[in-house]
Amino acid sequence: MNQKTMKIMQQEVDEYIQQFKTGYFSPLSQMARLTEEVGELAREVNHYYGEKAKKTTEKANTVEEELGDVLFVTIIMANSLGIDLTEVFDRNMDKFNQRDRYRFERKDGLTEGDEK
Repeated sequence: MNQKTMKIMQQEVDEYIQQFKTGYFSPLSQMARLTEEVGELAREVNHYYGEKAKKTTEKANTVEEELGDVLFVTIIMANSLGIDLTEVFDRNMDKFNQRDRYRFERKDGLTEGDEK
C-alpha cells in the first residue's frame, strides 16, 4: 500500500501543473471543474449502487477513478489558493471529533451524559 503523504501529493500535482504555460486556472474555473468531476462520481455511484444501469455505449469508468479525479482537482484548487490540505484535514478532524462526538450511536456505548 502506498503511504504517500498529502504534502507529497500536493507537491507532485504542483510539479505537474508547473510544466504548462497556463499554470493554475482561476478558482472559479477550478470550481466548475470540481463540480463536473463530482457529477461524474455521482453518476458512477448511481450506476453501481443505484437503480440506473449504464447504457451499453457509456464509457466504463469506476467509482475509484472518479474519486481520483475529484482528489486531483481538489489538490489543484488547494495549491492555487495556498492551502495546506494536511492542516485543513487536521482541523476538520478536530472539528468533527468535537462536534459530532456523540451524534451517532457509539460502539463503546458512551453518550454525552457520560462525559464529565
